[in-house]
Amino acid sequence: MGNDDAPQLRDRFNRISDAITVALGSFAALAGSVLLVVVWALTGPIFGFSDTWQLFINTTTTVITFWMVFVIQNSANRSTKATQLKLDEVIRALQSARNEIIGLDKATESTMNEREREFDQLASDSGAADDRPARGAD
Repeated sequence: MGNDDAPQLRDRFNRISDAITVALGSFAALAGSVLLVVVWALTGPIFGFSDTWQLFINTTTTVITFWMVFVIQNSANRSTKATQLKLDEVIRALQSARNEIIGLDKATESTMNEREREFDQLASDSGAADDRPARGAD
């Protein structure tokens, strides 16, 4: 597989990841998983609640969970990046906005905390702080 195939493969993976994330985040997927577990539990007496019967559900759920971590993380990363780019465009388009905020997602934690305190103070000064939930309370 050459380097020319990499972008196409990545794009295909992204489309599949997004589709899987949407499908498995649905009520139908939840209902299907509950049904699968119920059917598995009901087959327990048929298989004598054997080690193999237990191993089936344990292995299946472990493997699916392992794969889903990568699929969901891929979709979350892409969504976050798209949101960040949209916000960057809004900041860039507004004359009164500070363009240095565009790169804030790559700033140090102390810089982000400094900006957060600054915006909290601005909100407090404008009276908007009373309407905002407290951060870091969870």
